[in-house]
Amino acid sequence: MGEAFLAEMGMRILERRKALRLSQEELAERADMSKQTVSRAENALRELGAGNLLKIAKALEVSPNYLLTGEHSESDVLLLSQRVANLTSRQFSYLEDLIKNFIEICDEGIV
Repeated sequence: MGEAFLAEMGMRILERRKALRLSQEELAERADMSKQTVSRAENALRELGAGNLLKIAKALEVSPNYLLTGEHSESDVLLLSQRVANLTSRQFSYLEDLIKNFIEICDEGIV
């Protein structure tokens, strides 16, 4: 794999880890691998094997396709819908408001 590809994938891993508010150690624990493996992947120092890619994707709650390409797949949408299905009524209402406000902001060209 090329250096640019590894760097982009590493950035996606890093951004998703931070979005979930996980440290490298916490991600490594969730993915059942060493912190060094996570660090090397984020910093594009080493190519991930298929097994580790799957472990990281699962730990980050995204599809391997997202980590590889940056594009969301049907499995990403399914993961998100499963999380939404588990919300309380109050949480669901807040999420609806958040989405509505986000779309309005995007329509106004702010984002």
